[in-house]
Amino acid sequence: MYQKDMYSNFVRTSMIVLAAILLSLATYAQQPAGPEPIACDDAMRAEIVDSITTALNDYYVFPDVAKEMEQYVRKNLNQGKYKDYATVAAFTEALTNDLREICHDRHLRVGVMSPQEVARYSQAEPTEAEKQKHRQEMRERMARDNYKFKKLEIMPGNVGYLKFNQFVDASLAGPTAVAAMNFLANCDALIVDLRENGGGSPSLIQLITSYFFDEPVHLNSFYIRETDSIKQFWTASHVDGPRLSDVDLYVLTSDYTFSGAEEFSYNLKNLERATLVGEATGGGAHPVDGHVFPNVHVKMAVPFGRAINPISGTNWEGAGVTPHIEIDADKALDKAYFEALKKLREDAKDPNQAFALDWTVTGLDAKLNPVSVDPELLATYAGEYGERRLWVEDGSLWYQRGDNPKMKAQPMSETLFWFDEVDFFRLEVVTDMSGNPIRLVGHYDNGHTDESPKSSTDS
Repeated sequence: MYQKDMYSNFVRTSMIVLAAILLSLATYAQQPAGPEPIACDDAMRAEIVDSITTALNDYYVFPDVAKEMEQYVRKNLNQGKYKDYATVAAFTEALTNDLREICHDRHLRVGVMSPQEVARYSQAEPTEAEKQKHRQEMRERMARDNYKFKKLEIMPGNVGYLKFNQFVDASLAGPTAVAAMNFLANCDALIVDLRENGGGSPSLIQLITSYFFDEPVHLNSFYIRETDSIKQFWTASHVDGPRLSDVDLYVLTSDYTFSGAEEFSYNLKNLERATLVGEATGGGAHPVDGHVFPNVHVKMAVPFGRAINPISGTNWEGAGVTPHIEIDADKALDKAYFEALKKLREDAKDPNQAFALDWTVTGLDAKLNPVSVDPELLATYAGEYGERRLWVEDGSLWYQRGDNPKMKAQPMSETLFWFDEVDFFRLEVVTDMSGNPIRLVGHYDNGHTDESPKSSTDS
């Protein structure tokens, strides 16, 4: 999808023109091409092929692969394999699929321009005032979305959590990123959630990663085909606020994690600075540039360079980044949180901190490894315990205290239960030597307990 194609050209194109092209690419899959599909005949299909193959031969990171892609689509064109694609949208989709058959590059895409885009790019070079207006509109649009920063939290156990869904260029998102990192400055471990992050600008990767090291570190390099040059990226020697260089770091990934989000993960993995948790990532390591051809209503994203990690000497293109702990993406947060708390518990010296960490660790373990208890055993617990009551319903144990809402008791063991509704409370059923319940003990996350002897049995 084009929303992943934001690993943008940081080398040669002005920010405003590039941003306009790439933002249009980013929304291509979600917006209609216009009020009516644009018809595409033999002549137009030939002109589209001429346009896109010229761009590929001029800019695509691997010239030999560009030539191979050209030969493939031209052969298909000459053999009439594209005749049934009667609209530009259908034809560009087919071209994208065929080009990827050769290059296997998920950053490369051909799309259809909307009438508004055609009008915009058919005009003369915009004036400086027009460029400034567009910059401001773009900033306002990104600001309303908080530059894709979605969640910031200090979880129990003093574990920080940061979720953002795009590496928006630091010239825009920098202040938000700095504020987030300063909010997290006192956490004992940090989880960075990139499961819905489709990539973005190397400048924000550089800014955020700088907080995780005391000294400048070489993160990544890019080879640029057009100039036959290499551009290096290092962490900054200065950051605004405290660094988190000693904080245990966890990065969450999914098969959606792509492009710049993969670089962030790959860099930290190779530097042995973070533990990656989740799924293998999408596999796109090539920065892209946008190209438009208004005369045929076509736009495309062309990868013009490749990443070179200073440690591995290669990148994640096609293969993705494999996490240290592989687990379904929807379980990755709980797993990373569990691992962070376990490590903190091992190092805890203060008894109160150790108790709090134990509480949270055992709760997470119960979620990650559910316990099953025989409904017949649960049925023996049913009864009145002072103002507390237990009963079995549909094979599950239910709990209510006084007039409070009833809650489903989730087993942590055969006699200990937790509740979705209240994470500060757990319930223990105490039995005699024969296994008969004699009282309930409420356990609280501050170490307090209270007891309720059994007073009657449910019929």
